[in-house]
Amino acid sequence: MLDANLQTQLKAYLERITHPITLVASLDDGAKSREMLDLLEDIASLSGKITLDRNGNGERRPSFAIVRDGSDIGVTFAGLPMGHEFNSLVLALLQVGGHPSKESEELLEQIRTLDGDFRFETYFSLTCQNCPDVVQALNLMSALNPRIKHVAIDGALFQQEVEQRQVMAVPTVFLNGEPFAQGRMDVAQIVAKLDTGAVARAAEKIKTKAPFEVLVIGGGPAGAAAAIYAARKGIRTGVAAERFGGQVLDTMAIENFISVSHTEGPKLAAALEQHVKDYEVDVMNLQTATALVPAAQEGGLIEVKLASGASLKSRTVVLSTGARWRSMNVPGEAEYRNKGVAYCPHCDGPLFKGKRVAVIGGGNSGVEAAIDLAGIVSHVTLIEFDSQLRADAVLQRKLHSLPNVTVLLSAQTTEVHGDGNKVVGLSYKERNGGELKRVELEGIFVQIGLVPNTEWLKGTLALTPRGEIEIDNRGQTSLPGVFAAGDATTVPFKQIVIAMGEGSKAALAAFDHLIRTVPAEEAVPATIAAE
Repeated sequence: MLDANLQTQLKAYLERITHPITLVASLDDGAKSREMLDLLEDIASLSGKITLDRNGNGERRPSFAIVRDGSDIGVTFAGLPMGHEFNSLVLALLQVGGHPSKESEELLEQIRTLDGDFRFETYFSLTCQNCPDVVQALNLMSALNPRIKHVAIDGALFQQEVEQRQVMAVPTVFLNGEPFAQGRMDVAQIVAKLDTGAVARAAEKIKTKAPFEVLVIGGGPAGAAAAIYAARKGIRTGVAAERFGGQVLDTMAIENFISVSHTEGPKLAAALEQHVKDYEVDVMNLQTATALVPAAQEGGLIEVKLASGASLKSRTVVLSTGARWRSMNVPGEAEYRNKGVAYCPHCDGPLFKGKRVAVIGGGNSGVEAAIDLAGIVSHVTLIEFDSQLRADAVLQRKLHSLPNVTVLLSAQTTEVHGDGNKVVGLSYKERNGGELKRVELEGIFVQIGLVPNTEWLKGTLALTPRGEIEIDNRGQTSLPGVFAAGDATTVPFKQIVIAMGEGSKAALAAFDHLIRTVPAEEAVPATIAAE
């Protein structure tokens, strides 16, 4: 099952196991069970601390549990954890085997002391780049707390179960049999949702923080670059982010990041966060900004209010809040979000195997989505508002070569139809003649660009009619001391490499502002004022 190179690498990792573990396989006579047995035999052969038990009685077959011998610690995979989930398998082997996590001791202790019995089930797909974060987080929690159990389930392999539970987006998590969460979540987010006092404790901690000299709002490529460039100047720097990595976390393949021929969004996001943490940067994750209060006087402190009730103050602020997928804003879209309306074809595509779907949007993202989905579903209808596709010519040629793709141009989606539980079709209007038509289908993938995350800034600083933050060539906004960078701004061409450059520039501009502006008395650090 594993080639020689992979076996060599895995064997080196498995040397870190300190507690013996057993792989308990629950199999049937199917081909997937034979593949699973081959995989487990390969793994067991690589370490003397791993035993294989072929006589499991799990409710799902094929499945296997990784159990710490002599304890109630363990995790379960229903299906073959290959593709994006192979790393989840390796980490589960190590963590159940006693290898310590790299998460903060404060967070690990919070997991160990969670009070309650938690039985999690996560549905994933092997092509989903968002799923491993959730699977790995819940596996880690299971390896730390015996009252937490987790089963990771390949939705494509257990399709009947997926349909019965109406799972139409991954990752989807159930807790004790009830829906718990959908979409990417890291371990801190999951723990915060379980530990109801966590938000209040974090807010109290934030309230005690001294003012920053540069405060970055947002942890995507622009925010990470801004934090690094500010910290390198030796000034007090903080980052408040809703989720570190931003939209990069939702990006499947990155092939235009200069000097790196290929990477994936989650890998790049992890590298960005680690690079930021190499410096003395105060990273405050899971924090949503709700208001910006300008300084009362020149050189004074700017305040950023947070959803938790806390607030942060700084002499300068760099806004790098990024953007999110644009919605169609038609009847039925919100009602059937994650019930057939999806925004990530790589994540959710396998759940629509053999079904009919539509892709909304004829740019590169839309055409790439249609091409990928055509290899999974029975038929793809691509709907483009314009009179021609806007994707690169090479993508258009590939699209038109596919026999199960229909392209509709000059078509405006007007409504999403459902039966109360899931999508059953959509309506569109022909822009040339005005005729209204309906397409019967089971899934709709929306790929129509981005909208900036700037609603919370309306009325505070200058925004374009599209909601983008207006900046000059130094990243300066209409407010003194407030700079902005990345996809939330008027800078043309929303690309990762451009966002990084803009973040760096904004931080340098903020530093230049600091050295040219006399701080108001309130903005002088107490240690300096005392001198």
